[in-house]
Amino acid sequence: MSEMKIPYDQRLARACIRPFAGTALHPNVVTGISLALGTASGLSFAAGGPGMQHIAALLFMLAVFVDHMDGELARMTGKVSRVGYYLDYLVGSLNYTILFSAIGLGIYQWNGSEIALLIGLAAGLSNPIIVALRLLMERRFGSEAVEHPSGGGFELEDFIYLIGPVTWLGGLEYFFWLYATGTLGYLLWTMLTLLRKSSNA
Repeated sequence: MSEMKIPYDQRLARACIRPFAGTALHPNVVTGISLALGTASGLSFAAGGPGMQHIAALLFMLAVFVDHMDGELARMTGKVSRVGYYLDYLVGSLNYTILFSAIGLGIYQWNGSEIALLIGLAAGLSNPIIVALRLLMERRFGSEAVEHPSGGGFELEDFIYLIGPVTWLGGLEYFFWLYATGTLGYLLWTMLTLLRKSSNA
């Protein structure tokens, strides 16, 4: 992939992790840091009011950003492995599962919305399924089959970084409903794409 096609956050992650390339830091440890940040974010979303939400949003942005660092460090140090590859996918899906479930739980605790709790759980649990389907498509049809739409240095998944500004401006619930329903729609789209490609193979 040419430098111009690499998303901005991935380029920044590469620059931030480069000083650690000559140390004993292992890429899988960086993956673990991403999970720790995602878990802390989820606990903060589920636990408190606006102040905790603001911290939680920042923690999740950091979790997503750090998630790019492990792969960059692995490539720099020659520590690329199948275990690390699948671990990265697993942690990414766990972070999103925690995020949606925690926000749904938080909204339920704030205003008693049972539908928020159910949608949060559904959107959260859809992420491991999406990841499993994408890995299956990659194995069957190649990496091009699972590339995210991108352009101008951004990928579709980069919209998650808006969780910070939107939360800080008081729009967390709007973000939750939009992103959660979008995730459920993406699950349906992924399933249909796999069926279409399988029938055409």
